[in-house]
Amino acid sequence: MSETTTALVTGANKGIGYEIAAGLGSLGYRVGVGARDATRRETAVGKLRAAGVDAFGVPLDVTDDQSVTEATELIERLAGRLDALVNNAGISGEMDPGWVQDPTVLDLEVLRAVVDTNVMGVVRVTNAMLPMLRRSASPRIVNVSSSVGSLTRQADPDIEIGPVMAAYAPSKSFLNALTVQYARQFADTNILINAACPGLVATDFTGFHGPRTPEQGATTAIRLATLPDGGPTGSFFEDDGVVPW
Repeated sequence: MSETTTALVTGANKGIGYEIAAGLGSLGYRVGVGARDATRRETAVGKLRAAGVDAFGVPLDVTDDQSVTEATELIERLAGRLDALVNNAGISGEMDPGWVQDPTVLDLEVLRAVVDTNVMGVVRVTNAMLPMLRRSASPRIVNVSSSVGSLTRQADPDIEIGPVMAAYAPSKSFLNALTVQYARQFADTNILINAACPGLVATDFTGFHGPRTPEQGATTAIRLATLPDGGPTGSFFEDDGVVPW
């Protein structure tokens, strides 16, 4: 088994996911670049390697059981264990003009697709990778969430939280709640699991609107993926500290 610390970042071929991979790689991690699209995945791996990162591609569709199984087998062969898992892959779902998802006319197929990726995908990948994570001396799991998943902020009329997003925002609330349940289950283990909010980042996900760069959006996830033993678990963080549930 390799002594090199190994991380898997899902949805790592671009945007925040790519920068999380780059950041972990700069800290000495060997990084699995999880992505569905083969061309984009290998392009990202090439860029990371050119920057000095020990990166390898992981074909991975988080909504497909067989794909997740094959990704697990690949990492098993290459590394034998996993030290950090960053569940970054996510979708917003179809939006109306103005980035609105009106709950009164919400297409249930859109809701299913968003939950399948943003919530069930996290469960698929996390549970598949757990045996390898348990072999690590300091396993870390990070679920990339969003402040729009904060019920406290969503319910406060004095906080500007953006448009109504009846599929995407609740999927992140679901992910946050799931993070807490995993933390409770891991309470007597060395696994630390937390949720990270990257802030409003200018990527293709947001139509390149937002005050933050992908590099800035990656910082909290990188910090949580590299927490020291005894660090926090079952919490929700952004750069400025804890995000209210």
